[in-house]
Amino acid sequence: MKTLYLDCGMGAAGDMLTAALVELLPEPERFIEKLNSLAIPGVQIKKESAVKCGITGTHISVTVDGIEEDEELHEYFHDHDHHNHDHSHDNQHNHEYYHHHSGMHDIEHIISNLNISEKVRKDILSVYALIAEAESHAHGVQVTDIHFHEVGTMDAIADVTAVCLLMDELSPDEVVVSPVHVGSGHVKCAHGILPVPAPATAFILKEVPIYGGSVNGELCTPTGAALLKHFATRFGDMPVMKTTAIGYGMGKKDFQMANCVRAMIGETADKTDIVLELSCNVDDMTAEEISFATERLFEGGANEVYTIPIGMKKSRPGTLIRVMCKEEDKEKMIHLLFAHTTTIGVREAVTHRYILERKLETLQTPYGEVRRKVSSGYGALRVKYEYDDISRIAKEQNMSLSEVRKRLEEKEL
Repeated sequence: MKTLYLDCGMGAAGDMLTAALVELLPEPERFIEKLNSLAIPGVQIKKESAVKCGITGTHISVTVDGIEEDEELHEYFHDHDHHNHDHSHDNQHNHEYYHHHSGMHDIEHIISNLNISEKVRKDILSVYALIAEAESHAHGVQVTDIHFHEVGTMDAIADVTAVCLLMDELSPDEVVVSPVHVGSGHVKCAHGILPVPAPATAFILKEVPIYGGSVNGELCTPTGAALLKHFATRFGDMPVMKTTAIGYGMGKKDFQMANCVRAMIGETADKTDIVLELSCNVDDMTAEEISFATERLFEGGANEVYTIPIGMKKSRPGTLIRVMCKEEDKEKMIHLLFAHTTTIGVREAVTHRYILERKLETLQTPYGEVRRKVSSGYGALRVKYEYDDISRIAKEQNMSLSEVRKRLEEKEL
């Protein structure tokens, strides 16, 4: 299984992630040319060699109209009341540059004009949605009223677009991200002095393993946090893997530790995991009641719920209800079983599961977008088109389902 591991021991920012991932490509210069050919308004992207603590890596420089981002200005959100905020300590060019504000509508408009696939476009907008939600929560403003400051400018659009394009090009089956070092102390922003991690970053990284440390400064930006949150399959230690490429994405500042994101891509073993089977027997529930309980269990996060007709004491017909779930969902599933069934006891069994790695792809076809599930591993490959999509085409084109599948397969060949 193709696995990407991101070591965020010195946090993450959009340009650092871009630099680390581009080093994994066989022809990184060609990717930079492709990125510049998108013609993001005013943006020029350069790849340059950088050394941190004796380690050679890549630094990505993004300029907008010839001006490079001022890394000291990390505040992302401004409302209309701050348009005239005094930045007299900045030079006049930076003053004008950093007072560019964009709402989500502006971001969507810019992204819609880029020559990228629909999948990459959706990834970019999903990353921005995470940031907008975080800024909305931090500042107590509706998401629709959010106006981005630095994130809304073209340099950040370039960072997010670059990472989304790189992830699409690398196409890992799994993305594992280390616990994220967020830094410590305080950071200066347009609104004043904020604790590290900044409120928006902290909100995005909820339920993600993070830690501080002796490094004084902001190591993880909201952009970096949102990119990690969007693409991570899981957060944890580096898996056992045979690496095929390693990339170092360098930050601008110098610390005692090498200021970089390290990306490693390679092969891990076919996937296995442990699931729990929770079971109970009932003989006094109607089919409708069992159906209702099944729906609640699926909504609660069950991997699978199924029933088996059984014979119980005194030859009474009954039903065995079985729930497959993750260890962390066990307590929730047990509560749901007792709440929505008549059972007075639930049994637990630990099972090992051998599973194919699954991913959802979106294909561009003459009939519109078609999603398909691709499952692979253990030498097997299975492809299944989403029923809703092929059903829509069959109705629109007056074809059978099998004919639609055949035509889609022919287009893929």
